[in-house]
Amino acid sequence: MEWKAIFGGRTQEAYLFYLYSLATPSRIWFGRLSRVATGLMLVCNSIVVSCASAQEKSAPITVFMNLFPIFASSAEGVKIVKIADHGVLHRYFDTSPISPSGRYVALLRVPYEDKMALPGDAAEVLLVDLQKGEERVIGKSRGWGHQLGANVQWGRSDHELYFNDVDPVDWSCFAIKLDPFTGERRRLGGTVFMVSPDGSTLASDNQKKTMLFVQKGYGVAVPEAYVRRNIGPVEDDGIYLTDTATGHSRMLVSIREIYDTSVPSIRIAEPTRFEYYCFAVKWNPQGTRLLTTLQWTPLTGGKRFRTVITMRPDGSEIRTAVTAEQWRKGGHHVNWAPDGEHLTMNLEADGTPGLELVRFRADGSELEIIYPKGSGHPSVNPHYPFVITDAYTWEPFAKGDDTAPLRLLDLRTKRETTIANIYLGNWKGKEELRVDAHPAWDASGRYIVFDGYVGDTRNVYLMYLGPLALDDR
Repeated sequence: MEWKAIFGGRTQEAYLFYLYSLATPSRIWFGRLSRVATGLMLVCNSIVVSCASAQEKSAPITVFMNLFPIFASSAEGVKIVKIADHGVLHRYFDTSPISPSGRYVALLRVPYEDKMALPGDAAEVLLVDLQKGEERVIGKSRGWGHQLGANVQWGRSDHELYFNDVDPVDWSCFAIKLDPFTGERRRLGGTVFMVSPDGSTLASDNQKKTMLFVQKGYGVAVPEAYVRRNIGPVEDDGIYLTDTATGHSRMLVSIREIYDTSVPSIRIAEPTRFEYYCFAVKWNPQGTRLLTTLQWTPLTGGKRFRTVITMRPDGSEIRTAVTAEQWRKGGHHVNWAPDGEHLTMNLEADGTPGLELVRFRADGSELEIIYPKGSGHPSVNPHYPFVITDAYTWEPFAKGDDTAPLRLLDLRTKRETTIANIYLGNWKGKEELRVDAHPAWDASGRYIVFDGYVGDTRNVYLMYLGPLALDDR
């Protein structure tokens, strides 16, 4: 399979031009050029940077790489710096904490790292200025967990930042829309798992039920007395959308509707003997489709069943992309591919030990192996034929010393480079507190943000791939 098929058939040259045109927030486009020499692209990029306002200009590599502590890399030409520490994490592997301009990074500092989030306890929302090497607290959140924080993420500009919060009076959960520079703060009607690419709509599962009944460490912490379990495929819980302009929130589809209409069918005998929940809701890069995972667990306890579900933003075309039978063979961490029509996932696909990294359409068809050895949290570069992923400390790629490799996978040659091994700590018996690296690409495809636990505290790192990202091996 040619690598450009993964990117919707675009040429590498077009992607190089696209990368440079995204270099600054001014989004200056140079006509409808489809072919341009590398030298011309560099000249155009210099023009764009010089035209950007002083406030919004992306920090040059030679500047911010000297403002933060250096972290060792095992790959030539790769630079890694620690940009925040002392209980700090970035959101997840499917969104970048780097702002649209490229200058700022939005993170969360948790108040403690040795116990689960307690209802009412507040974490700090941080803004790191890459141009100045400075950090400041811009808000607080009572709606956080140790895995995804408060789902802190950017909207369409540096003036739109979203995160979850909880009212400790009635324990209602909601998203906050914050301008980090003016301090203007607005409470929205629903919660956020992921912001749409155009910043207009938040998509979310039920964040209160996630922490209590789905997976500890995710969602928000509230007293269990304020949350009701979902017995069977219920009609009053599901996937929610919130308009960021009006603040209005609504249920897009219920769990019952997903259960009744998804194709292929996910119906089972005696569904009321199970608890049903949606977990995670993700936009594709074009904003034209959503994915979620639907899971059901026996009321008497036991192993859960999980499926990957996709749909249109109007709730139509509900499809079962990965069946419960497929997932039970082994798998984890689904994500959208850059073309928005395909998904990627670690999945048992060839009958041999270990998981493969696979790619399939939104309806589950055309499943194919794109890399023979999957692990961790894989995401495809938005412009180049690479995947970045980590590994759990118990997966075969880890050394057994509580570190995890950062694996750069070349989808053309099927070769990989271990960029670094990052210490994640020993969380045996308290997995809900664990630290995963969660490597995430930025919009340009040249930078990666990831977490670590060096010095017995959560840290966030920024990696510049340099020539490695443009390597035509």
